[in-house]
Amino acid sequence: MTYDQFNAFCAALPATTYVVQWGGAHVWKVGGKVFAIGGWADGSPAFTFKTSKLSYEVLKDQPGLRPAPYLASRGMSWIQNYAKPGLKDKELKAYLTESHRLVALGLTKKKRKELGLEVA
Repeated sequence: MTYDQFNAFCAALPATTYVVQWGGAHVWKVGGKVFAIGGWADGSPAFTFKTSKLSYEVLKDQPGLRPAPYLASRGMSWIQNYAKPGLKDKELKAYLTESHRLVALGLTKKKRKELGLEVA
């Protein structure tokens, strides 16, 4: 996945906003909270996303994946896809979608309603 493909995919998710910050990283947010980051690696594109605790444990030691710099060291369940073989694009999109969902669930019901996100 290229950064252009990453940005197009994240832009298509509901109620997202985009900003370039942290040294030129492509940062995607929902309700003002980060759910995906493109950048933070030397060489090939890198994509960072929030996961469930279980997915974190499964993914953290797979080739091309690692606990996300800065975030995982603070006890958060974030993974970075930074090298080959890593995730296939279809898998990466599924994890980005799940990251968006997890972060949106952390918003207040009022905020989710304002954003037009499903309130359970």
